[in-house]
Amino acid sequence: MEFKGNYWHETCFVCKHCQQPIGTKPLISIESGNYCVPCFEMEFAHYCSFCKKVITSGGIMFCGQPWHKECFLCRGCRKELCEEEFMCRDDYPFCLDCYNHLYAKKCATCTKPITGFRDAKFICFQDRQWHSECFNCEKCSVSLVGEGFLTHNKEIFCHKCGSEVDTDM
Repeated sequence: MEFKGNYWHETCFVCKHCQQPIGTKPLISIESGNYCVPCFEMEFAHYCSFCKKVITSGGIMFCGQPWHKECFLCRGCRKELCEEEFMCRDDYPFCLDCYNHLYAKKCATCTKPITGFRDAKFICFQDRQWHSECFNCEKCSVSLVGEGFLTHNKEIFCHKCGSEVDTDM
C-alpha cells in the first residue's frame, strides 16, 4: 500500500489506537498517526451535549460544552439559536422572547421587560425597577435619573412635586 509517499505492508498499515489494519477503510491522518474513523471519534472528536452524536464539522461551544448548530435550541420554545441573540439562565440558553416572558423583571412604569441587554440602562429601588427613560416624576414627568427623588405609596416624584404631597421619605 502507498499512503503519503510511504509504502506499507497491508498488515502493517494499522490504526494508531486499536492497531487493526486500516486497509482501504476510511481513515483520518493527523500528525500523531493514522486512525480508523471509530478510534479517531473516540479519541479526539467532540460530542454534542444535546444529541450525543459526533460533531464532524462546525458546531458551537456554550458553557464549555460542544453543540451541533442545529441542536443549540431555546430551552423554552425550541427555536434554533446559533444565529440569534440569546440570554442564559441556569446554564440554559433562551431566545430573547422566552427569557423576557419567563425571567425578566418588568418596568414599574411601562411593564415591559428589563433585560439589561445591549447596554440598556435601568434603575432599581427597593423591589421595583424602571428603564432609564421611564424613571420620571409621576406629576411633571421630569427625568429622575441621577437625581434625588421622593416616594409616596408606589409613586416617585421630583423634590419640587414631592414636597406638595405627603411622602414616605
